[in-house]
Amino acid sequence: MPLRDSYKNGPVGMQEAELERSRKVANRLVVVERTGSTNRDLVELASADPSGWPHLSVLLTDEQTAGKGRLDRSWQAAPGTSLAVSVLLRPDQLPGALPVGAFGWLPLIAGVAMKRAVAGQGVAEAELKWPNDVLIAGRKVCGILAELLPDASGVVVGSGVNLTMTAEQLPVPTATSLALAGVAAPDADRLLADYLASLSTLVYELANAGGDADAAGIRALVEKECATVGRDVRIELPDGTVRETRATGLDADGRLVVITDGGTASVAAGDVTHLRY
Repeated sequence: MPLRDSYKNGPVGMQEAELERSRKVANRLVVVERTGSTNRDLVELASADPSGWPHLSVLLTDEQTAGKGRLDRSWQAAPGTSLAVSVLLRPDQLPGALPVGAFGWLPLIAGVAMKRAVAGQGVAEAELKWPNDVLIAGRKVCGILAELLPDASGVVVGSGVNLTMTAEQLPVPTATSLALAGVAAPDADRLLADYLASLSTLVYELANAGGDADAAGIRALVEKECATVGRDVRIELPDGTVRETRATGLDADGRLVVITDGGTASVAAGDVTHLRY
C-alpha cells in the first residue's frame, strides 16, 4: 500500500495543498490513491508502529474497494465520488483516563461530529440516526464503523461520506450524497477539518471526565443531536428479530433505550429505521 503524506491527486480530485485546513487539525494525515479498506490499513499501521501513528492520525482515500460497514456489510463507491476516512483515537495520550468500557461512546461521538460537519456544508436536513449513520432528509450520506486495536490501546473510527455521487451511482435507493442534497461543490477539506475538530474536542471532554459520559455532558449531547431519540422506530436485531417500538433515550453505555411490554430495554446493536406515521 503506497503511503504519501502529500496531497497531489488526492481525494475527490484534490490538488496539492487542498487539505490545508485538515492538516492543521490532524496530528498526521496520509492520503492513499486507493485501498481495500482504510480502517484495516490504519489498524495494521498503528499496531506495527505505535509511535509513528499518534492520537488523531488520519488515513484517507477517494477510492476504497473493500470497505466494510456495520454487520460486516460491504461498502464501496465509484472513484472520486466519496471520501473514506479513518481516524486513530488513542485516549491514553490525552489528559484524564478513558477506560475501555467507555470506548463505546467513541463511534457515537463520531456520529455527532460528522453530522455537524455535513450541516456545515449548508445542509439544513442533516440528522443523526443511532448509532452513527448521518442522514439527509432520511437518506444515508455517511456511515461510521469503529474498530478496536488488537492491544485495546486505541480505536480506529472509519467514515464513508458520499460527496458527488449521482443517483445512478448510489449503492442503495435509501442513500444520498451531498451533491444530490443540493451542495453544488462539496468542500472535502472543510468537511474533514470540521469533523476532526469536533471529534477531537468531544473525545477530549469524555477522557477528561474519566470516561463518565454524564459528567462530560456527552450522553445529554448525543441524545439531543440524535434524531432517533423520541421517534417511533423499527429495529432489526442481529439475530433477525424485528421490533417496532419507540426510542426514548440512551443508557449510560450509549445503548438505545426503547419501550417494551415490560417497561424499557437497552439495545446494543441493530439496524434502525425511522418510522413515519
